[in-house]
Order: sequence, then C-alpha cells, then structure tokens
Amino acid sequence: MHFEVLVEGASDKKALQILIPKIIGDQDTCDIRSYRGRGDIPRNLTDPVAARNKLLLNNLPGRLRAYGKTYAGYPANYRAAVIVVCDLDDKCLKKFRRELLDVLDSCNPKPATRFCIAIEEGEAWLLGDIPAIKAAYPRAKDHLLNRYKNDSICGTWELLADAVFAGGSAELREIGWQAVGREKYKWAEKIAPHMDVDANKSPSFCYFRDKMQGLIRMSESEQGQA
Repeated sequence: MHFEVLVEGASDKKALQILIPKIIGDQDTCDIRSYRGRGDIPRNLTDPVAARNKLLLNNLPGRLRAYGKTYAGYPANYRAAVIVVCDLDDKCLKKFRRELLDVLDSCNPKPATRFCIAIEEGEAWLLGDIPAIKAAYPRAKDHLLNRYKNDSICGTWELLADAVFAGGSAELREIGWQAVGREKYKWAEKIAPHMDVDANKSPSFCYFRDKMQGLIRMSESEQGQA
C-alpha cells in the first residue's frame, strides 16, 4: 500500500520520516509532504488561489480533489490513501473534524483519507514517550515531564522546551519564532529514533498509528479476496 502524508511543517515531517517506517514496516511506501504551517480551510473550496497556497489547510481541498482523480485512474489492485496530520491547537475537536470531513465530502471522486489530529500539538506525540525524551536528553527535567498529562491542552511545545532547552520556552520566544522552529526540528530529529511506537501514551498518536496499520490490514484482506 502507498500513503501520502500531509503535515504542517518541517519538524512534523522529520519526526514522521523516522516513525512511519516503525509503524508500517518496509513492505509499504510513503511520501510525506510538508507545508509552511496549518492555515485555515478556505470558504470557497474550489478557489484556485487557495489551491496554490503554501499552508496545509488552505491547500487541502485542491490537494484532496487531485488525489481523488489520480487514484481513480489507478488499477483496481493499487491501494493508496491520504493521511492528513495537523495540530488541534485551540480548536474544538468535534467541529474541526467535521470541517475536515466536509472538505473530503466535496471531492468527487473521494480519495481514501484519514484525518489525524495531534492534541494539542505535534510535540504531544514526542511527550507520549518520556523514556525516548530521556534517552535523547538525559538531563531533561523530570519534574516537568512527569506532571504532563497526555494530550492535554497545556502549551505542549512550551512544556517540552522548559524540560529540555536551556532557558526554556521563555528564552526561545525571546530569540524568535525561527529559533522555535529550529528547536522543534531538533527535538523531532533527536527523540523520534528512540520512540517505541507500540508503547506511546499519546491517544492521538495511537489513533494515527492504528489508522495506518488498519488501512494496511484492509488492503491485505481485499487483495486476499481478489
């Protein structure tokens, strides 16, 4: 099976480049496409300007329509799916998921698509594996890591920064958002290799993992019945 994975930015792409092979093995393939941030779903889902936007959600309607048409032209035995990974931030999960499903429903034909939302941010998936953080950052502050509640709305990247970055999130903010982005990329690069995808305690990461593995099982079952 082939996966097209759409993510918000470079740090998300780096983490998933390391984690997805642990999830799907080497029998299936995956391309990960990153954007310059999350953005917003355009009001006009067929707006050609939005389709060229460099933000994930602005680009999403046009991207899903394109995948739907492309996949419809593939042989019947070719299995492909789109996985959209984005942060919840301060949005209402139920409403946000409905908005994403409305985008998919506007496509004809629809590509096989799963929406996987990191709660609250992508760093929640790293914080779902505290032993991996400690392996990458042995001097990480245990009292901060141990008080974290998985997938809580708490300022996720800030908590991780306070635990592993000298000066914490306050100093990173003072340096500027480019520095925040560089550190997020570094966290993904250093922590993800140590992560155990089967032991992660982030519910939203487990949802992502299970959706990918479930699609593979479905594909194998359909091919076995063919």
